Amino acid sequence: MKKRVLFVASLFLATATFAQDGLTSKKGEAYLPEAGDWALGFDAAPFIGYFGNFANGSTGNSMNAAWQDGARWSIVGKMFKDETTAYRGRVRIGFGSTNQDMLGFYDQDADATTNEIEYTNSEKTSNFNIVLGGGIEKRRGNTRIQGYYGGELLISLGSSSESWDYGRAYTADWSANEVAPMGSIQGSAIAQRVTERKAGSTFAFGLRGFVGVEWFIAPKVSLGAEYGWGLGFSSTGEGEETVEYWGFVENSTASEPSLQSETLKTGGSSAFQLDTDNNGNSIFGGSGQINLVFHF
Repeated sequence: MKKRVLFVASLFLATATFAQDGLTSKKGEAYLPEAGDWALGFDAAPFIGYFGNFANGSTGNSMNAAWQDGARWSIVGKMFKDETTAYRGRVRIGFGSTNQDMLGFYDQDADATTNEIEYTNSEKTSNFNIVLGGGIEKRRGNTRIQGYYGGELLISLGSSSESWDYGRAYTADWSANEVAPMGSIQGSAIAQRVTERKAGSTFAFGLRGFVGVEWFIAPKVSLGAEYGWGLGFSSTGEGEETVEYWGFVENSTASEPSLQSETLKTGGSSAFQLDTDNNGNSIFGGSGQINLVFHF
């Protein structure tokens, strides 16, 4: 945070040095948005962190890390009806998947260490999230520092899933006393392990009010901060979990146990919230506190 403050302060000093009287540049370009202008804004915090670390000679600094940190961004677009009124829209569309392998060893003979067999468990996770929003923004101010306020409506839809592929086969001599693989649940008599877990789809609805301030550091380019407050409701449907175990299925007439697979329902949930959203408290995950907006 200290680095970000220092970076913003340096921008202020640089701008003050070259600023001209009035609201136009030396070339006659207007600093403030006008009727018919469009704007595109996003969270500036990752960039500020990057350039702040660059100026301080910080190690481990990379633009790639800045972009990864910005994966939470939602993009905000605006259309100015006039100098004091803008219609704004918000969109975030995210897809993601992760694959992870974990190596393990087990002894064919519990009393020997020379017969260890290596196996690999694989875990895959995936997720999807979309947020759409629209609203209106009103502005005040006659200088390059502009205040604004307004409201917006948001909806979102998301889902996630996990699956496990085990390198060690599930056999009759599986021992409940052995260390259970990832995703498994160890019982008192037998072990069972999860092979797939699907969360129910989540739908969220929100009504958000916001206030903010923008400082036009260059013609039609602003750096600002926004504070939001509102209510949100989310509902998650039933999910599924598939497990496998060595035993008998219900009402089975078999005389010997065998490998079984069973899919179980998991419960849904709902949530209601009335809170600020800048620190990730919102159902929608919050919004960036520092915004960089380009008008054209």
